[in-house]
Amino acid sequence: MTMKMIPLKKQSKKKQREHYAARRGTWGGLSPVTRVVKNKKGYDRKRLKEEDRKTREE
Repeated sequence: MTMKMIPLKKQSKKKQREHYAARRGTWGGLSPVTRVVKNKKGYDRKRLKEEDRKTREE
């Protein structure tokens, strides 16, 4: 007896979840949040303090 291929839409929700869970991968320790590069021309108090400390050391 051969098993017939049943379309995923006709399978139960539980079977559909199992199917998608098996295909889903991991991010490998990487955060999926989009990273944005800071604007160098924008106001940054921390950067200004660091620059001020560097000039005082010299």
